[in-house]
Amino acid sequence: MQKVLVTGGAGYVGSHTCLRLAEAGFEPVVYDNLSNGHQAFVRWGPFEQGDICDAHRLDEVFARHRPVAVLHFAALIEVGESVKQPDRFYANNVAGTLNLIEAARRAGVDKFVFSSTCATYGEPRQIPMDETHPQVPLNPYGRSKLMVEQMLQDFDRHLGFRSICLRYFNAAGADFEGRIGEWHDPETHAIPLAIRAAMGGNGGFKLFGVDYPTRDGTAVRDYIHVLDLADAHVLALQHLLNGGASEVFNLGTGTGSTVAELIEAIAQVSGRPFEVERVGRREGDAPALVADNAKASRVLGWRPRYGLAEILDSAWRWHSSGVITQPAMQDA
Repeated sequence: MQKVLVTGGAGYVGSHTCLRLAEAGFEPVVYDNLSNGHQAFVRWGPFEQGDICDAHRLDEVFARHRPVAVLHFAALIEVGESVKQPDRFYANNVAGTLNLIEAARRAGVDKFVFSSTCATYGEPRQIPMDETHPQVPLNPYGRSKLMVEQMLQDFDRHLGFRSICLRYFNAAGADFEGRIGEWHDPETHAIPLAIRAAMGGNGGFKLFGVDYPTRDGTAVRDYIHVLDLADAHVLALQHLLNGGASEVFNLGTGTGSTVAELIEAIAQVSGRPFEVERVGRREGDAPALVADNAKASRVLGWRPRYGLAEILDSAWRWHSSGVITQPAMQDA
C-alpha cells in the first residue's frame, strides 16, 4: 500500500481527504500540529504530530514512512487574521511550505498536491472564473497562497518538482456517516454559523451586505461539498503518480447561491427559522465568486456529485448531533 503524507490531515478538508485516500487504497500519514486540527479526526492512517516549520521533525517522518507524495493542507486560513497578523501568515503559509518542499526533495519525493484558494483571484472580472483569471489577491491570506503557487511553478520549471494546485471555492458539508465534519474554533464560515443560529446560538446570524448587484442583493458564493473536494485530491494525486504534468484547477460546482438563499435553505433543513441581523458589507468581500470547473472535468475527470441540498443536510446532521461536544471527540 502506497503511503501519502497529508499535512494538516487532522483538519476539515484534510481529514475528509484522508477518508477518500483510504477508500482509494492509499495509506494517509497525517502530519499536524493540532493548532486547528483534531486528533479524533485521524482515523484512516498513522498520526505524526509536528509543525511544517520543523525541518528536523519532517526529515524524521519522511524517513520513517517513505511517502510517494505529499498532500499539503496545513495553513492559516482566516482572512481577517491575515490582515491583523500578516507576518504569521507569511511565516507559516509561505516559509513553512518552502520548508516542507525542501524536506520532500531531500527525501526524494517530487509529487505535491497543494491546497490553494479562489482568494488568489481577488475581485472577479468575470463570472464564472476560470484558471486564466488574473490573480490579484485582496488580503495577505490570498497573497500567501499565490506566492506558494508561484514557488511551485519555479520548482517545476527548474527542478522537475511536479505539483497540482487546487483552488477551492467555498468548502462545506460533512461526511454523510457523521464520522467527521466542519469544526473550527473560532468558527468564521457562513454555513456552520447559520446552523448554530438555527440551533439557538447567541446573537443570531449576521448577514454582511444586502446591496450587492445580485438577484437579491446578497453576495453569491459557490458552495462545494467537502467530499467532492476530497475526491479531486485523490484524482490529482493519481494524475501525478501516472506521470501527469503540473497543473492548476478550480474546484467549485459552477453554480452560485446567494447568502439569502442559503439562510432560507438552512431554515428549511432545520425546521427552525432564526434571527438574521443585516449589516453593512465587509471590506474585500466580492459580490460573486463562482467557479468555472471545466478544466478539472476535462483533465482529471472530476465532477462534483453533490449540490446545496446534500451539503446542508450533511452539515445540519453533523452540527446538530452534538458530536463536537462529546468527550470522545476532544483532542488527546
